[in-house]
Amino acid sequence: MTVTTPELQLNNGVTMPALGLGVFQSPPEETAAAVETALQVGYRHIDTAAAYGNERQVGEGIRRSGVDRSEVFVETKVWVSDYGYDRTLHAFDKATRKLGVDQLDLLILHQPAPDRFDQTVDAYRALERLLADGTVRAIGVSNFMRHHLDELLRRTEIVPAVNQIELHPYFAQPDVQRADAEHGILTQAWSPIGGITFYPGFGDHRRNALEDPTITRIAAEHDKTPAQVMLRWQIQHGRSAIPKSTNPGRIAENFRIFDFALTAEQIAALDALDTGVRHGPDPDVARTEMFARVIPED
Repeated sequence: MTVTTPELQLNNGVTMPALGLGVFQSPPEETAAAVETALQVGYRHIDTAAAYGNERQVGEGIRRSGVDRSEVFVETKVWVSDYGYDRTLHAFDKATRKLGVDQLDLLILHQPAPDRFDQTVDAYRALERLLADGTVRAIGVSNFMRHHLDELLRRTEIVPAVNQIELHPYFAQPDVQRADAEHGILTQAWSPIGGITFYPGFGDHRRNALEDPTITRIAAEHDKTPAQVMLRWQIQHGRSAIPKSTNPGRIAENFRIFDFALTAEQIAALDALDTGVRHGPDPDVARTEMFARVIPED
């Protein structure tokens, strides 16, 4: 029996599979195989970004899978160096050329970039134009905090469909989730199983969520893995989640979360793990050198 992912309805009526494969930090030489594997397992949502340097391989994986393009929800992101109305329109051209598609299902801005927010607004207005033209089906943002959303909404016309943020049991960002909900924006979790909590480079708070005693206890109660429990927690909260892996076994494992349900008590226990400590980069900190990274044409 083929398992299908629950669908989430975005604020413009477009539906999106709740669970997707993320390819952040997936080496290009491994990305096509990971995408092909995911689609064969049953995923129908792939999340990539211009800054990941693997959009071309995502497209290759989709084609190799044999799954019809119309069945795959393709999401990608515009990088900061391509912000600005005309540059963002061109960023769409670059992305679709690399992916080998004519239309994107979801196109989002990768960072709020508050040190150049006028350019961010112009970039979003370009997304509004692409949406009106029908070349993208939905538009959104990533890493936007409440104050970024407030300013964007004040200066643009269309409410983002999605806000992709760092979100796992150790950092749940309740205020951002509330802000999203107030505006009908779907919250999408990057690092949904807490992998960011043991990445180097952003502080000293290193805890492996996969070894957390509460999570491992709940996993044992369901004969599931800690990763499956965290993904199920995301889905039962009505969020989108995009776990990243290039390992075929883990890709399949992460998809096997639709045959069990967490109890209200278990969800509350997972909710209580939130430390309020960000582990990824702070969206309010300007990263001039990183933002200046040029996205190649091909």
